[in-house]
Amino acid sequence: MQTVDKKSNIWKALSSLLSLNVNYQDRVFGLDMMRAIAILNVVIVHAGSWMNIFPGYPWIPIIPGVELFFVLSGFLIGSILLKTYLNDGPYGFKQMAKFWKRRWFRTLPNYYLILLLNIVFVYFGFIHEDFTQFNWRFFLFAHNLYDGFYGFFWESWSLSIEEWFYLSFPIVLLVLHWFLHKTKLERKYIFLVNIVLFLCFSILMRVLFGSKQQVTGSFSYGMKIEKVVVYHLDGIAFGLLGAYLKYWFPVFWHKSRNVTFIVGLFVCFFLMQYINWSPTDSTAVVLKIALQSLGCFLLLPRFDTIKSAPKTLRKVVTHISLISYSMYLINLSMVASVITSNIHIEGKLSAVVWYLVYWTIVIVASTLLYKYFEKPIMDLRDKV
Repeated sequence: MQTVDKKSNIWKALSSLLSLNVNYQDRVFGLDMMRAIAILNVVIVHAGSWMNIFPGYPWIPIIPGVELFFVLSGFLIGSILLKTYLNDGPYGFKQMAKFWKRRWFRTLPNYYLILLLNIVFVYFGFIHEDFTQFNWRFFLFAHNLYDGFYGFFWESWSLSIEEWFYLSFPIVLLVLHWFLHKTKLERKYIFLVNIVLFLCFSILMRVLFGSKQQVTGSFSYGMKIEKVVVYHLDGIAFGLLGAYLKYWFPVFWHKSRNVTFIVGLFVCFFLMQYINWSPTDSTAVVLKIALQSLGCFLLLPRFDTIKSAPKTLRKVVTHISLISYSMYLINLSMVASVITSNIHIEGKLSAVVWYLVYWTIVIVASTLLYKYFEKPIMDLRDKV
């Protein structure tokens, strides 16, 4: 009896350690599901380094997780930017600074913590990467601003894209506001012009410069195009376009959800998965990112209108959604790279065992990181 009670107490302690206090009333389940799908896709792909011994892994077509993140991020944060700008009050550096402070409280502490851990792990050999690839630009998100990088903190490429987008979008909006507001152009149209500019900028950069890069294969395409800031801002801009359409055309947004969802699935799974997008083809260099972003953008109305789900499913999905940023930061460098750098994985049984270990560590460590570091800092942000 005492043994049973002891096990029960241990389980309760573990459950309490990993449980998250969630206010489900303030959350949209569909958007949590979209974020959960995005991070699960990313983690599945990053485990591929030792699961490729299984033919066809990951066995199902996968929507690009990072592209889903970009579109969803633009949709959620774009809604904040839109409402801030449409307020009839003044729009200037004070409003921009407030937005940036909230944004940076959310992203920078976790990023710098994991960056420092990467430095320590690589320097002392826990991760077998070339330490010469690290430089000061990682601290300013400038390591992939206009060219690629490799071999150190790989997953940080997407964080640079987000940070530069949310730094530059309000600044360009302010410049447009100064020039176009004098023409009596309404703020809603100025905001739309800014979205279109950011949609077109990266596409134009890929046309002018990206298509002329010496791309030799998928890896080269990733390093020289996909993971470079100036070539990949349109995904987040598509998310802002979604926020704009929902705000000004809510009826259309709601009624179109099923049609756009079907078209979005067609784009994501047929056009992107079953058509050969050769990375050495200049047309693919220009259009692939835009089409991936468009497909994810078309999924938004359907996900945005899913408000509830069965209790167990809701708890699991919301939990994964909440810890998704922490999962993204640690799953490759802090977990997958440590395993592959220190463990000799040979045979299918060994691969499966370490695959399960990998997932367990990622979820548990991300939950702890979110609950005891990321969330307290966000709470501090709200107080400040």
